[in-house]
Amino acid sequence: MRKIIHIDMDAFFASIEQRDFPALRGKPVAVGGSHERGVVSAASYEARKFGVRSAMSGKMARKLCPSIIFVEHRFEAYTQVSKQIMEIFHRFTDLVEPLSLDEAFLDVTENKLNIPSASIIAKMIKKQIAEETHLIASAGVSYCKFLAKIASDYKKPNGFFLIKPEEAIEFIENLPIERFFGIGKVTADKMHKLGIHKGKDIKALPQSELVRLFGKSGYSLFQLVRGIDEREVIPDRTRKSIGAESTFTSDLYLLKDIHQQLKSVCEILFKRISKSNRFGYTLTLKVKYSDFKVITRSKTSPLLFDTHQMILSSAHELLNQVELNSKTIRLLGLSISKLEMEQKQEWIQLKFNF
Repeated sequence: MRKIIHIDMDAFFASIEQRDFPALRGKPVAVGGSHERGVVSAASYEARKFGVRSAMSGKMARKLCPSIIFVEHRFEAYTQVSKQIMEIFHRFTDLVEPLSLDEAFLDVTENKLNIPSASIIAKMIKKQIAEETHLIASAGVSYCKFLAKIASDYKKPNGFFLIKPEEAIEFIENLPIERFFGIGKVTADKMHKLGIHKGKDIKALPQSELVRLFGKSGYSLFQLVRGIDEREVIPDRTRKSIGAESTFTSDLYLLKDIHQQLKSVCEILFKRISKSNRFGYTLTLKVKYSDFKVITRSKTSPLLFDTHQMILSSAHELLNQVELNSKTIRLLGLSISKLEMEQKQEWIQLKFNF
């Protein structure tokens, strides 16, 4: 039986802004979304009380909360704090699987301090994060990833929740479907129409029916409502792509403006892949039109995309494959995938013993 902890920072980006700028403390804050067409990346709990959420347009956020304060992203600051948090995790175990800058799974079944209780470790981690970063984290503890992640969200903010193995089935059966990780609004609405409201309603359906109704996810739902999740905590998750994109304050329709903005996105992308020292073989262009339709075009090269000029010229090639005359463009994005670490060639003098 594994002992899994899921740590999730509370309102991570917004909390860092409130920590670093005292004038923002206790006030509704949104990171991003300040531009006319901007989108909120994170909202403080003071803003959430008004209904402001991440991925919401800045316009809607201001409508819900007229006193909201928009601040620009500071990704370097968020990355630095993330490194601090990950370092704290590694004091207890090397089995740390980051999911993003502000959350991770930890397997503490066997840990560096030989502490038998995962609950004690989770509380120690929360305490050390608060003392060293002056930020608040929530923690969930259980025997599998599925339940640990649900538990960390159960009593936010500053939450701690333990789901014991002997309590798991009853807990899942009474869990509202909206609490299931991976069930979004569209799926939840579909379930409600079918009379599925809690875990026990999912459990009542045979696997074949779940697959018919929900496709491949039906297989995992069948397992999860029975408390079965054998996924391991994998510490060396490999990043599959690096990207950059830009949403414009007004739609683009002039060809010269579109190519100029693509150049700016390319510059950001090249800085990111250079900083990570990860280069790849596939370049993908993403275009979102004003009607929110999204299309992508990709190019795979036998050579690594490891120079700014190579990426830029290929990006323009991909853009030329896109319909630009009859539609205006809201967003442009570029990403590199099929990554590999760049290796420098080293010549070694071989010695042979005769």
